[in-house]
Amino acid sequence: MTLEQHHESGAHFAFTDRWGGVSAVPYEELNLGGAVGDDPAAVRANRAAAAKELGIDPDLVVWMNQVHGRDVAVVDGPWGSDADIPSVDAVVTARRGLALAVLTADCTPVLLADPVAGVAGAAHAGRPGLVAGVVPAAVEAMVALGADPARIVARTGPAVCGRCYEVPAEMREAVAGVVPAAWAETSWGTPAVDVVAGVHAQLAEAGVAHGRRSPVCTLESRDHFSYRRDRVTGRLAGYVWLD
Repeated sequence: MTLEQHHESGAHFAFTDRWGGVSAVPYEELNLGGAVGDDPAAVRANRAAAAKELGIDPDLVVWMNQVHGRDVAVVDGPWGSDADIPSVDAVVTARRGLALAVLTADCTPVLLADPVAGVAGAAHAGRPGLVAGVVPAAVEAMVALGADPARIVARTGPAVCGRCYEVPAEMREAVAGVVPAAWAETSWGTPAVDVVAGVHAQLAEAGVAHGRRSPVCTLESRDHFSYRRDRVTGRLAGYVWLD
C-alpha cells in the first residue's frame, strides 16, 4: 500500500493508490468505494487497512455519497450508518482528529485545512462539480467555521490530466466559459478539459494561495484507478485531518 502523505503544521493529507487491499479483479486491490459493485466486506477491510496505515481510527472517517453537485455538509462526527450518508460533494469540520474522505477515479480530490482555526474540508471535483463551484462552496463553508482563506492549505490528488481528458469541443467551451483555466488540449491535439487547473484557479480566486497538486494522471498510471480507462473499477481515496 502506497500512501502519498503530507504534513503541514498539524494538518495531514493522504492519497491512496490501488495496491495493498483485498478486492478482486476488476477492483484490485485497494478499492475504497462502496458503490461500484465490489464486495462490501472487501471494501470494509480495505478502509480499515488504509486507516490503520494512516494511524487514524476507521470509525472516525467521514465519507460522502458523491453526486457531482456543489452541496456541502458541515460535520462534527461520523454518520450513524451508511443510510445516513447525505448526497453531497464536500464535507467540512471544525473537529480535530476527525478524518474527511473523498473518493475518486479520475475526478479531482481536493483536501483543505486551516491548521490555526482547526478547520478542514474535502471536496469531490469532477467536471460537473468544477462548473457548479463545489470547491468555492467548500472554502465558503470553512470560512463560516472560522477559517481564513489566506491560511488554508490545499492539496489535490491523483486525477485525469488535461492532456488526457478529451471532451467534445462544445463541452470544452461550456466549461471554459465558467472556468477559463480549465481550457485544454490533449497531447494528440483534440479538445480537452483540465479540471485540476480549473480547481486551482478557483482556489486562488477564493484567496487560497497555498496549493499543491499531485503529478499523477490516473488515466496514465496503472497504479491508480481510472474510470475513463477501465469503466468498471475501484475508487481511490484522499484523506484530510488535523491534530
